[in-house]
Amino acid sequence: MTEYQVSCLAPLTRYPSGLPKRGSHMIPQNLTAPVAEALRPIWRKKHPTAIKAYNRMRQIFTEGRFMGCDCAPFELEAATRILGEAHHVSTPIRATPCQEVPAFYARFGDAFSDECLRFMLLTLVRLDGCVGARHSEISDGIWTVPAERIKGTEGTVRDFRVPLSAEAQAVVDRLKPFTEDLIFAPSGKAISSNALAYRLDHMKEPGRPHGFRTSFRTWVQDTDACSWEVSETVLGHTVGNKVERSYARSDLLERRRTVMEAWARHVTGRHSATVVNLRGD
Repeated sequence: MTEYQVSCLAPLTRYPSGLPKRGSHMIPQNLTAPVAEALRPIWRKKHPTAIKAYNRMRQIFTEGRFMGCDCAPFELEAATRILGEAHHVSTPIRATPCQEVPAFYARFGDAFSDECLRFMLLTLVRLDGCVGARHSEISDGIWTVPAERIKGTEGTVRDFRVPLSAEAQAVVDRLKPFTEDLIFAPSGKAISSNALAYRLDHMKEPGRPHGFRTSFRTWVQDTDACSWEVSETVLGHTVGNKVERSYARSDLLERRRTVMEAWARHVTGRHSATVVNLRGD
């Protein structure tokens, strides 16, 4: 399983203490009380995790209902009524301010973790996509991230083409003599998210890898470097509804290539005062 898949299961396997003990038991006639009991320890202390656990259970019991099992998803919802309302203020993932990105980038060394973080900052691809990057996925300056490493529901996501800036391509070229197919594999297997987090902690950098995407989005807002549509496509987000996407089928590769070069100039501190506007106004 990928790290993302493991994280999806974590709310069920790690926190609701009542669930593992019931895993081998028959489903009771009424699930409301057992579910409330299992979620109670984290309902207010770790409310986002409790909601994730609730949503995973709802998916399981919905599928179970379709399979003919005697379980009603409504009973899970009733459990949340027993637990009561929980007030939680969300804390965004910490991001390096876009103005501080050049100084942060300049502090990277030549370790594998540094190179991987460098690549993530330049390409803005999520963790699973980057740590599993392969030389065989890159051709003529384009990195094709396979659908299985793209966030989204299986069957609805497609391979994602990423135009590599000259700086990003340089990272790949530097590591080619030291690796086989996996680019960021210091010991023959893909580098872990813990190794990247440890490196950031060692650098005393509060921003996290996923926050690099926020740094980029803020830079776009501040500089008007490109249109909303292009910036969202750079981040791999779905743009438009199903009908709109059936007509607008371009992945804006060439427009993204220009933006990625401009972003690389900013990241490396080589940006100029001139900003290329790609809005098409």
